[in-house]
Amino acid sequence: MSDRARTILDNVFGYTDFRGQQEAIIEQLEQGDDALVLMPTGGGKSLCYQIPALLRPGTAIVISPLIALMQDQVDGLNLLGVRAAALHSGIPYGEQDQIQEDLVRGEYDLIYVSPERLLTHRMLELLDHIQVALFAIDEAHCVSQWGHDFRPEYLQLSILHERYPNVPRIALTATADQRTREEIAERLNLSGARFFISSFDRPNIFYRLAQKRNAKKQLLDFILKDHAGQSGIVYCLSRRKVDELAAWLQNQGVAALPYHAGLDTETRSRHQHQFQTTDNLVMVATIAFGMGVDKPDVRFVAHMDMPRSIEAYYQETGRAGRDGLAATAWLVYGLQDVIILGQMLVQSGMNQAMQQLERQRLTAMLGFCEVTGCRREALLGYFGELREGKCGNCDLCVEPVSTWDATEAARKALSNVYRTGQRFGVNHLVDVLLGKTNKRVKELGHQSVSTFGVGKELSQPIWRSVYRQLVARGYVTVTSESHGGLLLTEKCRQLLRGEETLELRRDRYEVHEKITVGPTPQLNGENAELWEDLRALRMKLARERDVPPFQVFSDATLRGMMARMPETPDQLLEVSGVGQFKLEQYGEAFLGVLTRSVQENP
Repeated sequence: MSDRARTILDNVFGYTDFRGQQEAIIEQLEQGDDALVLMPTGGGKSLCYQIPALLRPGTAIVISPLIALMQDQVDGLNLLGVRAAALHSGIPYGEQDQIQEDLVRGEYDLIYVSPERLLTHRMLELLDHIQVALFAIDEAHCVSQWGHDFRPEYLQLSILHERYPNVPRIALTATADQRTREEIAERLNLSGARFFISSFDRPNIFYRLAQKRNAKKQLLDFILKDHAGQSGIVYCLSRRKVDELAAWLQNQGVAALPYHAGLDTETRSRHQHQFQTTDNLVMVATIAFGMGVDKPDVRFVAHMDMPRSIEAYYQETGRAGRDGLAATAWLVYGLQDVIILGQMLVQSGMNQAMQQLERQRLTAMLGFCEVTGCRREALLGYFGELREGKCGNCDLCVEPVSTWDATEAARKALSNVYRTGQRFGVNHLVDVLLGKTNKRVKELGHQSVSTFGVGKELSQPIWRSVYRQLVARGYVTVTSESHGGLLLTEKCRQLLRGEETLELRRDRYEVHEKITVGPTPQLNGENAELWEDLRALRMKLARERDVPPFQVFSDATLRGMMARMPETPDQLLEVSGVGQFKLEQYGEAFLGVLTRSVQENP
């Protein structure tokens, strides 16, 4: 590793040490070799190509799938004094022409483009006339046809290796299992690249999941109790639900905005800008909002419906706590989510092989919801990463769930599925077990089956829980073709024969205690007053420059100032996140606030 890399890290980006495998990755690219990087969101992927871009001669070309993501990166680099620009459809034609002229003159360190723009004849011709320092392919999992964010344009990026064989390439992603990693390497011609696989763990995120009971009230209680006045993202499955929930939260006094593909472009852009530039806004959204979010101080990500896979859940929850401070991943779920997602899958037009894979992923996600041990252990295990012992930073470690011997109940539930014809949903099956003689039971003649009324010892919610967990454990499957009907699987034979026993978890709808986790110090008295003063100054400077507050300084950097209480510019430079360029821009103002605090509270 050259001394220049450490100098850039310190002077430009304001950090004294590299994290994890950053140093080795930068060295790989600096030497002109290829790399495939798997690093969790917030792990510092961008530095892995931004520093080599400043080390190597020429201009780095960064391929990114979303305009918002490109623009955030460019704005942040410009605030650091780095010469960066983006070429995309949101930029006026005259300005695009000027950027391209400046690019040919070698006036940029980095240029961000979409895969569609990169593959145009004009752009490739332009690259033929400049010195390319490196190619960085961000969100590389988009190349995988088996992945959850497939983008067909990514398949054509293999042209980079063919057309520019001597230019190093780096492919980066935060979410890729073994199969997806292999596909990325194959389709991008990166078989000779060195793989850098970091831990999937996000230790600052607290994972909390519960069954749905009154989802809106559960969400409001969570926000007001744990994250009042903080930024967060709430995901819903449908646009209608997004609009309704955003309006409801506003009526409850929570600052919230909707975001989905049904809104016009201007409204979506305005809402995203408000979210980026405000400290206390909740964005209620479909998953159309996400990949372009480069906001480090999102304190929670909440799911009102179960995600379609663990990969999707991991990527979406990874948008919380990118600054390394404490954050929460909150989720409520129910069997109805599985039914709706299954129906969406049938209507998707996917081939049968893809549908089968997606069903397996959906079942794995439900299984993750229903675990009885450590959430983090189960999550990391899914990605092939073994963890020993409890994490102490998830709901099941803090408040272990109780279990019960459900062997006999499960046998009754499975027999009931068989006796009624393996085509009915949970509501009807539970009615039969409870011996209800309603209209539907009579019409179907199910008051005459042997399982009618055999389950009166348990309540309706418990029977619903039994069926949901039987689906999660793979004893029955949900058939979307029959609107949520249950079908027995081969796995249930041993249980029905009495050859195995079964422990199930007791449902828990709420976590009653407020849980404070992670490296966030408690603020009170003068501490809290200084914190608000620093945030107010940051907001003022951000508004003057029309940039998100975190691009001035992150929360972690403000807390670093409070911990060190620097009195001179040199001391302020020692705070992580303060580089030479930002010191010159903002140092005097922030030192003024810190000095005044010391004078007022000696």
